[in-house]
Order: sequence, then C-alpha cells, then structure tokens
Amino acid sequence: MSLKKTEKIWHNGKLINWDDAKIHVLSHVVSYGSSVFEGIRCYETKQGPASFRMRDHMQRLVNSGRIYRMENPYSAGDLSAAAHEVVRANRMNSCYVRPIVLRGYGDIGVNPVNCPIDVYIACWEWGAYLGKEALEQGVDMCISSWSRMAPNTLPAMAKAGANYMNSQLINMEAKTNGYSEGIALDVNGYVSEGSGENIFVVQNGIVYTPPLACSVLPGITRNSIITICEDLRIPVREEMIPREMLYIADEVFCTGTAAELTPLRSIDRITIGAGKRGPVTKGLQDEFFAVLTGAKPDVHSWLTAVNAPVGAAAPVGIPVR
Repeated sequence: MSLKKTEKIWHNGKLINWDDAKIHVLSHVVSYGSSVFEGIRCYETKQGPASFRMRDHMQRLVNSGRIYRMENPYSAGDLSAAAHEVVRANRMNSCYVRPIVLRGYGDIGVNPVNCPIDVYIACWEWGAYLGKEALEQGVDMCISSWSRMAPNTLPAMAKAGANYMNSQLINMEAKTNGYSEGIALDVNGYVSEGSGENIFVVQNGIVYTPPLACSVLPGITRNSIITICEDLRIPVREEMIPREMLYIADEVFCTGTAAELTPLRSIDRITIGAGKRGPVTKGLQDEFFAVLTGAKPDVHSWLTAVNAPVGAAAPVGIPVR
C-alpha cells in the first residue's frame, strides 16, 4: 500500500512541510531502532472528521516511551491536540495518524541517554489495511515459524519500532507463502498475535483472546471489542489459547487500528467455521462501525471531533438521552 503524501507534519510543536521532515542518517533511531509510535484513525462523520480514542492512543505512546526511558516532553493531551491540528492543516475528512517519538542525532553508541528526543505527527489517507473485501469475506493466515519476543527480552507492551523487526519477519514469511498475514506464537507455544493485529477466537458463543502475558500489545481496538462484547452480553475471556484451538474454532477474527475488525476464513489452509465471516464477528463489526459512523450512540466517548476547540471534550455521534 503506497503512502499518499499530505502537506504538513507536526515536529516538536511546529507544523513543517512534508518534505522537510528529515533526520540525519546517524540518528540513534537509524542504527538501533529507538523509537515508539502509534497508529490512530480519524473517521468521516456528519459532524466532520473524528478521531477514534485519540487520548488513549497518545497515553499508550507516552507509556511506551517511559518503558524505554524516553521521557516525552509532551503530555497525552498536548499530543492529542497536535494530532488534530495536523488533520485540520491537511484538510483531511478521514485519515490515518502516525505519531512517532524517536531518539535523534547525538551519541552513536548503544547508550541513548545523550541523544535528543524528537516528536513527529503525520497523517495520510489510508483505507482497509487487509483490503476492503476482507472485512466481509475474510483473509487467509498462517502460523508463523517466527515466535513473538519472550517477555524478558523486548517489552511487548511498548509499541516500539524495534519490536516491528519481529513483525516484519512474520509478515514477509506469510506473504512469501501466499497468505495475507501471519500469526505468531509466544515463547511457550501459545497464540500471541499477528504482525500488527490482536487475535480473537469464537467457540460455542464465547469470545476468547490471549492475555497480555502472551507477549501481546495492549491494543486499543482489542480493548474496544472486549468492551463491545460486554455491552452486548457476549461472554469474553482472556485466556491462553493453544494453536490447535484456532483450527477448530467457530470463528476467528483479528483487530487493530489498521485492520479494524477482520475475519479469518482459513489458517494454515484449514477452513475456519464456514470459511467466511461468522455471525458473532458480523455482529461485532456492525456495532463497531455503527459507533464509528455515528449511526449508534457513542456511549463510551470514543470519538472526538477534530474541529472542536483545543482542550474541549467533543464526543461525536447520536446524543445519549
């Protein structure tokens, strides 16, 4: 999926031209992968563009930096306001927002403490990550030969650039072998996650998803789907999932800011359920997208109007009476 350039990027408090957002080749992040980042969607609504759980994403960004001793000079509120500023400056109705915190040009050794912290926020147009038809027809995935990081190696709770070298191996292997995506197991052989998605399994009307202890990123969309399950009174459990449970599941789906909520039709060429989107997955999709488009009340205040005054809490959707 090619990157669609926009006009402005936010850098350390100022809007700069897209083509001016450059770093030195010897910046610490280039040699050592010392960055943390987020992916956030803004959706088109009747009230204009609205970001999905912007503050939660930015708080996770701050938390990711703290794990790596990267003290962000901006608060989650500051970053949320800056992201909305970028969306407005680029006149986007809907888009994908990418904030990045990185260690810049300074010392070249492994120890990063003398390198400056740079913060960038960009946005661009981005459609369905796994393809528009995938939301209905499902995708084919495989179990990767690459495992997720052991919990005492790289912290999976941080959305860090270095972690995505592991994700690249998982994704490239899957694509090379004709699959849309790969699913990694954790160091103990239990289901962890995809290269950029959390995994859910539906069995006998119960929704299962791996716990964070299985080297799982605490996904914002993952949390949203768990919440929707609770709202709809669908039993949901965070439990360790053996690989073979995927093959005999009634339904399997993945979630993520990019993937949104995408069903799986097969894993390792084994058909899942009926080989297409199942009823539980469809029900969760319907509820999820109804909130995002304003067709249903945003009872959890997940959407915030991009054009609202700075600092204002402006949920979008049908007012709750």
